[in-house]
Amino acid sequence: MQSLPYPQPLDVLREVFGFQAFRPGQDTVIEQLVAGKDVLAIMPTGGGKSICYQLPALLVEGKVVVISPLISLMLDQVKSLEKRGIKAKALHSGLSSDEVDIILDNFVHGPLKLLYISPERIASEIFQVRYYMAKIAFLAVDEAHCISQWGHDFRPSYLQISLLRELKPEVPVIALTATATPALVEDIKAQLFLKNP
Repeated sequence: MQSLPYPQPLDVLREVFGFQAFRPGQDTVIEQLVAGKDVLAIMPTGGGKSICYQLPALLVEGKVVVISPLISLMLDQVKSLEKRGIKAKALHSGLSSDEVDIILDNFVHGPLKLLYISPERIASEIFQVRYYMAKIAFLAVDEAHCISQWGHDFRPSYLQISLLRELKPEVPVIALTATATPALVEDIKAQLFLKNP
């Protein structure tokens, strides 16, 4: 992953996000992700997980896909990013097929930087084609515990994230969660094919 000549992460944190210092662990996670490595970030709720993928999106060339289980969470994050002047959109069930098409075209060819999707969207051929066409910097899997706890039954579409890894095996993945027993950590690593995270 090629870095852009932007200021240091701390400058971006202060100038764009309005925070004076990183919370514990954030700087390490960001550094590893920008270096092109797979990352598994386990942080408490309210520990600043979203900064761990939103900030690096501004430091690297290419687009970022964020997989999130809740439409309300996606829309809140998009609104917050747009307020900061960061180009972000969410694909959700409330959009028409034309609106989805426009957003995906903007993601592949336009200035759209972060695209939020539900795991169910991965099964869509139109999404897979655009994902393959886009220059992807990294993939962020929010609430990654869902891949284990829900993925095997309640939310099986979480297991389809591996399809995106197959389409672009070189693209780094950051998985984020507040919940992680040792067994869960191993399951997340296995399901997402994380390489030495």
